[in-house]
Parts: sequence; structure tokens; C-alpha cells
Amino acid sequence: MGSLNLKWTPGCLVFGKVESSYDKFNGKERRGARFKGGRRSVIVATGPAIDQAPAIAQEPLTKDHLIHYMASGCKPKQSWRIGTEHEKFGFERNTLRSINYKQLSALLNGIAERFDWEKIMEGDNIIGLKNDKQNISLERGGQFELSGAPLKTLHQTCDEINSHLYQAKTVADELGIGFLGLGYQPKWRLEDIIRVPKERYNILQNQLCKFGSPGLEILIMTCSVQVNLDFSSEADMIKKMRASIALQPLAAALFANSPFKDGVPSSYLTTRSHIGEFDKHRTGILPFVFYDNFGFEQYVDYALDVPMVFVYRGNKYIDCRDMSFRDFMAGKLPAIPGQVPTLADWENHLTTIFPEVRLKRYMEMRGADNGPLHMICAVPAFWVGLLYDEVSLQNVLDMIADWTTEDLQNLRNMVPITGLRTSIQGRLLRHIAEDVLKWAKEGLDRRGLNESVFLDPLKEVVFTGFTQADKLLELYHSNWGKNIDHVFRECCY
Repeated sequence: MGSLNLKWTPGCLVFGKVESSYDKFNGKERRGARFKGGRRSVIVATGPAIDQAPAIAQEPLTKDHLIHYMASGCKPKQSWRIGTEHEKFGFERNTLRSINYKQLSALLNGIAERFDWEKIMEGDNIIGLKNDKQNISLERGGQFELSGAPLKTLHQTCDEINSHLYQAKTVADELGIGFLGLGYQPKWRLEDIIRVPKERYNILQNQLCKFGSPGLEILIMTCSVQVNLDFSSEADMIKKMRASIALQPLAAALFANSPFKDGVPSSYLTTRSHIGEFDKHRTGILPFVFYDNFGFEQYVDYALDVPMVFVYRGNKYIDCRDMSFRDFMAGKLPAIPGQVPTLADWENHLTTIFPEVRLKRYMEMRGADNGPLHMICAVPAFWVGLLYDEVSLQNVLDMIADWTTEDLQNLRNMVPITGLRTSIQGRLLRHIAEDVLKWAKEGLDRRGLNESVFLDPLKEVVFTGFTQADKLLELYHSNWGKNIDHVFRECCY
């Protein structure tokens, strides 16, 4: 995909090639699938790799190199694509407990063998799968993630999600495993959740430990939907960054779907969003994006000042917690003195930063809880309708023109609690959502691809003011008799 082609799997040595295909999604249910047989292959995970970048830099990397790297994501509108990622919790159907790594391994192996995916290995452990430009990975708490291919239309995107769920459920059903579509683990505590054996997560978990429970919870207990989109120029990137950061609280409210924690209501409509700002360096709304001088250089400066977590050398991750990437560029990184970074190191560093919208050579919208299928498909529809249409994008920019960063921070703080009932400058977010959803629909309609149907679930949310979280809380207090176990049936794919 345009810039989304650059969302590589952990740098890999690939042995062999495999072909696979899946049937098309009819809009509501699977009709069955035919998959080509092929020679399965294994990918040896070797850390992030960028365009066959060398393991050790041959010359020092400068700030100008990093700015040029970010700017190289610019591409013409006809090359823009849509990338969608979503995570989900696996659980044992009989006990409702979180599944362990042995079960996750069986699930990955089963999908690879049944549907001809390439296996990604770290030592003797299977940690993911790859099929052309799609990837399946395991997060630290066993969250099962699809990172979709860069696609042209929302129809293709929703088809891809359905195909993935069909494959995953086919194997999972045989293993007694279900998948839960929520933004936060509803019943089990942090100590009940397995830890996936991935080297980078060992270091990252140690880094997040210093922020107490929220840092670990965001890594282990949450599931989100992420949308990756392109930009045509620095000016276009600036507009899209400002609009998308300003609207992340609205997205969090519309897609709120994590109202439980430890088996009871958490007091938040989106618990995931509530705990999301745990580190002042690497999370949050990025106020500098709204400064007059914002551009690629300013984002590079921000990322350079975020403390490092690790580097990858000699087939292993090296702990570089709280060290400076600027020192790394000067060859003064204490963990590997004398070495300077490659662009692969820079891309790896960017993946350890978790703002509301993350900039690479494309943009990542990170504000939505995971949810049911129709809501997963609605997330890219929402953002594509607003950001891939010049008129809709300008409407958003005009609306937020007098919003201050203090307004945005207050909105960000209150949305997890009050959702669409939150106000900004005296106006309810629900009423703002009416305008924004209208613009998103108009933007999709101007694409001429009959894609606005994917916004229908949001129309209901805005019309009723009742989110997925509100519905679950009502069920908990009525039909479920305050027994959280019912959520595993209600929210199972």
C-alpha cells in the first residue's frame, strides 16, 4: 500500500513462498471458503527490518535523515490505502479463563496448517503468522491481533476482517476457544493473564512497570481497533494529524466498549481509554501538533526526546530503557557504545511511542475500543470518510479551530467517564457527533463506492446516545443479574 507497505513484520528471513485466497464476504455472514493448498513456510523473526537495512549502520544517521524518512511516506491520493488492525481476547469456552501460550500456539499452528499461513518463529516459539501483507501476532497478554493488508476500499477491509474471523474461529472452535470483542479484560485480574514469550515484551513490560498498574494493564489487559491512513504532503499530514487528534475523544466515546474490570462495572464506559495516558513522554494528545510550526521536523524532535526501550542486535533485543536516541545517533548509547542507529532502529523506536495518533510514514488512529464485527468495520469508515475527503476534513478543521489544547485535554479526561454526554465549550459531544457523522457519510459518498453503509452502527449510537458500553451495563444490571460471565456469550464472535 502506499506508506502502509512499510508496516513490516519484524524483520524476517523468509524461506519459501505460499499462496492463499479467501472467498468474498457477502455483507453479513460467511458463505464458506476455498483455500488453495501450498507449501507452507517458516519466517524466522529477526527484529525490525527496513528495506534490507544493515544490522550496523555504515555511517552516522542525522536528524535530516529521520525527517526525510518521515516525509518519504507522502504519496498521491490515488495511492492512498486503508489498513485496519484489531485485537481480541481468547478464552476457554468451558471455564471462561484466558487461554495460555500452549493454546495460542496450537491456534496459530492450526491456522497455518489449515489455511496456508507462514509461521513466524522466535527461537522454538511460534509468535505469529504472515500471509502476503496480512499478519497475525500475539500481544503480551495473549491478545490475538490481525494487522490487515493495505486495501483500496472499505468493502475489502470488512471482507478481510470476516475472512480472518472465519479462519480463526474454525480452528478455535475445535480447540474449545472463543474470542471476546471488548476493549478491556472484563473478569480476570492482571495476575490471571498469561505472558506471551516474546523478547521485546520482556523489556517493554519492565519499562512499563515503573508506571504501576496502568502501564501493565494497557499492555496486557486491553484490545483496540487501529486504522492506518496515508497523506499526500507535509501540509496534508498536518491537517490530518490535527483533525484526528482532536476527534480521538469522540472516537473513544462512539466506540466505548470496556465498562467492566475485575468482574464488575469499572465506573468507566471505556476503561481502556481511561488508563491510556500512563506515561507523559510516550502517550497523550500531543499539544505541539497544534503549534504553528508543526511539521515532520517537530514530530522527529518529539520522538527523539522519548526515552528508548530497546535495540535489536545480534539476533537479540538489548535493554536500553531510558537511554537517549540522540546519544545513540552520536555513538554514545551506553548499551552498545560506538554503534550508531540505522533507519530500522528508528522505525523500531517509533513503535514504542503510544500517542492518540501515531505518525510514521503513515498515520495510526488509536482511539477505539475493540467491539463486535459491525463496529470494527465502522472504525475505518469513520476515519476514511473524514480524512480522505477534502471537504469533510476542512469541515472538521473549521469546527475545531477555536478548541484549545486545554479543551482537548479536558475532553480526553472526561470521555472515559461520561462518553457522548461530555461537553466541550458548552456543546455536548453527542451533538458534535451528529455533525461529524454527517461529514463522514458525505465524504464516503463522494468516493462513489457505496461505503457509507459501514457507518450505520454509528448512526444508531448517535441517534440513541447509547453506546456498546451502555448496552452492556444495562444487561449487567438486568438480564444478567450482575453476573459478568454472561458477557462472554454476549460479546463472543
